[in-house]
Amino acid sequence: MRIFSSLLIATLLSVPAARADDERPSALVVRTMGSDTFVAGEAPRVAQAVKGDLVATGGDLRIAAPVAGDIIAAGGAVSLEAPAGQDLYAAGCRMSLAGDIARNARVAGCSVSLGPQARIGGNASFAAGRVEVLGSVGGYLQAASGNVLIDGAVAGDVDVAAGALELGPRARIGGKLRYRGSEPLRQDPAAQVQGGIERLEMPPRRDKERGRAAGRVALGVWTLGLMLLAAVLVVAFPGISARVTGEARTRFGWSLLAGFLALVAIPAAAVVLFATVIGIPLALLALIDYFALLLVGYVAAGAALGDAVLKRWVAGRAAQRGWRALFAALGVLAIGLVALVPWLGALVAFLALIAGMGAMVLMLKPRAGAA
Repeated sequence: MRIFSSLLIATLLSVPAARADDERPSALVVRTMGSDTFVAGEAPRVAQAVKGDLVATGGDLRIAAPVAGDIIAAGGAVSLEAPAGQDLYAAGCRMSLAGDIARNARVAGCSVSLGPQARIGGNASFAAGRVEVLGSVGGYLQAASGNVLIDGAVAGDVDVAAGALELGPRARIGGKLRYRGSEPLRQDPAAQVQGGIERLEMPPRRDKERGRAAGRVALGVWTLGLMLLAAVLVVAFPGISARVTGEARTRFGWSLLAGFLALVAIPAAAVVLFATVIGIPLALLALIDYFALLLVGYVAAGAALGDAVLKRWVAGRAAQRGWRALFAALGVLAIGLVALVPWLGALVAFLALIAGMGAMVLMLKPRAGAA
């Protein structure tokens, strides 16, 4: 993957400022930087070939033209209908992969489907509520899901953690199948597993319950800490917090794009800096700032949610600092509760995180016409 630090800055500077009072859906926006392409919109469609990498986000994203480099995509629904020349990194709710991927695929969503005509040349890692592998994988396959269907060819090993696993009649696994799940494997008589099948034991129930109890306590303490942080930031820095929440509410799509780019660019830049002796201090500083940005970005998303609810239902109190702090804490709590929903909750929390990060990044760029 190329270094994205300079691409992130150039892309944000080229983004046209959105008006806060413009309630129309954002149109398709395409920006290029060298051979790389950045796409954002409500329902973007990539219809022209991309010579380099593609970074795209949108509510209903369709990639219908070949991409020579890597693809980084996020959206409510992502459809890959054309070949990818390198790797695919994608997250969204409905993930449909019908085009060939030359190297590896790392995909997370509510549902992930690899079409029957699609081929992944390297390895595949899928995490979703439901995973369907109907095409072929040239390397290994990893899947974590509620339900997994394999009805295609996998050249290497297969590792699955799922509630239910089914091997269809066209399943051809060249390596070993390792399976951990609550239900017995359902295997069609025509399915073939050359390396054998190993059923892994589930953790003991008592240990599992203890782990869950400890996890709930830790999660509760962590959430309370984030709620307190949100309230403190709103009280201590009312102007900055208002600007960040405003960016997240009025330019949500751009916040997602900027946050996703920051999520990728900062660690990549740190790796490059670590390779040089003189750059190690800068790399350490970048990583510290990165983790701080992750934390504050999540809190900013909760504050933006609370601010939106406050202005809608208690508009008369929206300017009072105490009420803003209270609703910021409640917004963080709401995101934390939604995050507990299996599969979908993790996606919502991830989108909230990158939206909050992106809003902070966008705040650094003055809007058009600003002094």
